[in-house]
Amino acid sequence: MPLVEVVDLTKEYANGEELIRPLDGVSLTVEQRDYVSLMGASGSGKSTLLNLIAGIDTATSGEVVIAGTDITRLSRGRLADWRARHIGYVFQTHNLIPVLTAYENIELPLLLLKMSAAERRKRVGVAMEAVDLTSRASHYPRQLSGGQEQRVGIARAIVANPTLVVADEPTGSLDDETTEQILTLLSRVNDELGMTLLMVTHDAEAGQRAKRRIRLERGRLVENGRDTAAKSLRTA
Repeated sequence: MPLVEVVDLTKEYANGEELIRPLDGVSLTVEQRDYVSLMGASGSGKSTLLNLIAGIDTATSGEVVIAGTDITRLSRGRLADWRARHIGYVFQTHNLIPVLTAYENIELPLLLLKMSAAERRKRVGVAMEAVDLTSRASHYPRQLSGGQEQRVGIARAIVANPTLVVADEPTGSLDDETTEQILTLLSRVNDELGMTLLMVTHDAEAGQRAKRRIRLERGRLVENGRDTAAKSLRTA
């Protein structure tokens, strides 16, 4: 059974008298431990699809089943609880809280879960080590480079050991060298930690780092391909 199963998913909203449909009847599956890139031009529907799968937005029709749960049928409160336990989100602009240290930013998702302080410390330590930021635990976002901030964002996304990690243009605001570092780190999250990863990107080179590429155009799926050589591309 796929980890993620999207069935005939549609999203629409009214803009005055005009009906906007950013996503129009998309169906796809994502297997456990896969690394998938959602690609397409601006306005193609890729971020809309990502947010529907992550439970941040709600669909007009269709189903999103993740690990056996159809999240389109959950109430708002139950959906928020489900998202805290199952989704790790990597943002383009990091979205770190400036008055919190790197450690405290990474710990935030764990505060939503029933967990002892000792267990939280253990998990934050593991996540910081995974992104090579242990020495920056007490630093505030303003004391970090853009790449280090995104590493904190990735650590925050993986700290609760989520069912699915989603990333929305995670390298969109980074220079070429830092982009390469972050893409390598995301590949490690998938390969070494075994986490399922779904990444939105408009960058063709970034998309090639995934094991599988999905391309959207005007809210419809136009390409769904798997690259059996993806691992060698990432490590070349």
